[in-house]
Amino acid sequence: MSRITSTILTGDRPTGPLHLGHFVGSLRNRVKYQGEYRQFIMLADSQALTDNMHDVGKIHRNLYEVALDYLAVGIDPSLSTIFVQSQLPELAELSFYFLNLVTVARLERNPTVKEEIRQRGFERDIPAGFLTYPASQAADITAFKAALVPVGEDQIPMIEQTNEIVRSLNRIAGRELLVEAKALVPEIGRLPGIDGKAKMSKSLGNTINLGALPEEIRAAVKKVYTDPLHLRIDDPGHLEGNVAFTYLDAFDPDQASLAQMKDHYVRGGLADSVVKARLESCLQELLAPIRERRQQLEKDRGYILQVLKDGTDRAREVAANTVTEVKSVLGLSYFS
Repeated sequence: MSRITSTILTGDRPTGPLHLGHFVGSLRNRVKYQGEYRQFIMLADSQALTDNMHDVGKIHRNLYEVALDYLAVGIDPSLSTIFVQSQLPELAELSFYFLNLVTVARLERNPTVKEEIRQRGFERDIPAGFLTYPASQAADITAFKAALVPVGEDQIPMIEQTNEIVRSLNRIAGRELLVEAKALVPEIGRLPGIDGKAKMSKSLGNTINLGALPEEIRAAVKKVYTDPLHLRIDDPGHLEGNVAFTYLDAFDPDQASLAQMKDHYVRGGLADSVVKARLESCLQELLAPIRERRQQLEKDRGYILQVLKDGTDRAREVAANTVTEVKSVLGLSYFS
């Protein structure tokens, strides 16, 4: 398939191994996108420091693990550029310029930032780097002139603020120097944790990692939240909020048969154990090849690091060109 000119930027914070939530939300789409777009995939280690300065070792440890997960699910480094955010000083430079195009009040009104501040209990003790993350994200996106950014629905306000910054810079330039980005929201939204809580998170202990062993998958599926009112097999079951069926909707390839199972469950007469057995079978089949590729790849740490170095070198060249253009517009190209 021929590559088209549009650029896509995506990435993850390396604060833990990737899990099913990442997979359904973006990872499997990234494998599809790499044949259609010029794709940059960022390991956002600098951004992860905004709320992990107390444990920088966690970022270092997981950088390699997340890269392994990318390659194990099928990201091809000859098609997609995987790079390390902190190794592109151009991104920090762009962030600095962009901070002059946005006010503190606007940053504080960003719904995504407000919610994440609430979740972390920062109140007014907000790390400045965390508050200014929208400007940093705008730099990450615009450095590659990305037209598409796959994000969850909760991240749409970040893309909107990026585009506000883009329009401000373009007005100064008097031309369309930077590209406005479009949020690409997956059809299947964020997966809940196995405990039924809204977010699948390593810190909450409610994830199934992509590299999970068969026995770990089995143990996790046994804990999956179903319908608390489905006390007896004959009781009518409920699908809403039933994590087992949410996961089956996301991963079961036989949706026609699944629809029949749902009807049976709602009528009554179908045990939760039967539903979970089907879910385990789906997840074992899905994760087995990923786990096997991961185990092979982790035997050659040098290869993983070379992939990251090569990708970072390519990404830096692109970002440097954008910074040169922005500096020229701002009148900061004194010696050229």
